[in-house]
Amino acid sequence: MASQRTKTYTKRDIAQRVAELRGEKIPAAMKWTDAMFQALRETLMKADPELRVELRDFGVFEVKVTKSKPKARNPKTGETIYVPQHRKSHFKPGKLLKKFLSSSLDGKK
Repeated sequence: MASQRTKTYTKRDIAQRVAELRGEKIPAAMKWTDAMFQALRETLMKADPELRVELRDFGVFEVKVTKSKPKARNPKTGETIYVPQHRKSHFKPGKLLKKFLSSSLDGKK
């Protein structure tokens, strides 16, 4: 079975869709899209140490703290290493998106 390449959408693709929905030109929609992603990124980077951004009808972005791992193993060398606590991002889809993602790919329920 040949593997299919996953469709990738870029910020420009999102801006084009915003332009279609709003009846605007692409440069204006690109400015709005850039500003929205910049605001979201800056907000998530303010996590001290955790943060939750809830976008109704879309989903929740969270910054969470991971536990430290005093006995992790380097798979290449087999050496035991210490991995300190750090932050990670997490996205939880909203109800509509979750329902779509959980539906069967063959059309059956």
